[in-house]
Amino acid sequence: MIKKAILVLVLLGAIVAYFVFDLGQILSLENFKASQSEIVAAKDSNPILYIAGFFILYVAVTGLSIPGAAIMSLVAGALFGVLVGTIIVSFASTLGATLAFLSARFVLRDWVQGKFGERLRAVDEGLEKDGAFYLFTLRLIPVFPFFVINLLMGLTRIKTRTFFWVSQLGMLPATIVFVNAGTQISRIESTSGLLSPTLIASFVALAFFPWAAKAIVALVKRSRG
Repeated sequence: MIKKAILVLVLLGAIVAYFVFDLGQILSLENFKASQSEIVAAKDSNPILYIAGFFILYVAVTGLSIPGAAIMSLVAGALFGVLVGTIIVSFASTLGATLAFLSARFVLRDWVQGKFGERLRAVDEGLEKDGAFYLFTLRLIPVFPFFVINLLMGLTRIKTRTFFWVSQLGMLPATIVFVNAGTQISRIESTSGLLSPTLIASFVALAFFPWAAKAIVALVKRSRG
C-alpha cells in the first residue's frame, strides 16, 4: 500500500512539474529549432553523454506519459541521424512504455479487477489467446495515443515480455518515419503532417497482415483435417 502511494505521488509530482516548469515549451519543436546549432555543437563535443542523457529523458517522458515523445523522435533524427536515432528512440520508447504499463498494473489493476472483474475476464481471455496480435494492431495504427495503450494494457493480464517485444516491433515503423523526418527538421512546422493518409493506410494494411496470415493458416489446417 505504501509503495503504491509513493508511486502515485511520483506520478502526480511529474504532472505538476510539467506545468510548473513549462516543460511543454521546453519540449517543443520551436524551442529546439531556435537552439539547434548550439545543441548540435554541444552534442558533437560529447556524443556519448548526449546519447545517454537523451535516452534517459525519452524513457522518462514516455514512462510518465507526458507529451513530448513525438517531438523528441524528430530531435533524435536531427541530432543523431536515422540509424542511431532510430535505435535510441526504439529502445527508449519501448522501455518507457513498459514502465507506464507496469505502473498502471501496479497501481490500478487490483481496483479495476475488483470493480469490473467479470467484464475484464472476457478481455483477459481474449488477450491471453491473441494479445500479441491485438497489441501489434494497436501499435501500428496511429489512431489511439500510445500512452493510452500503455495504461490500458497494464490493466489486463498480458505478459510483460509480450508487451515489450510486440511494442518494440509495432512502434518501429512510425519511429523510423519520425526519426527520418527529423533529419530535415528545419522544414517541419508541426508533427501533424508527417503521417499522410497513404502512410496511415500502409500501417493499417501492415497491422492486419498477421490476422490474415493467421486466418489462412487456420483455413489450411481445417482443410487438411
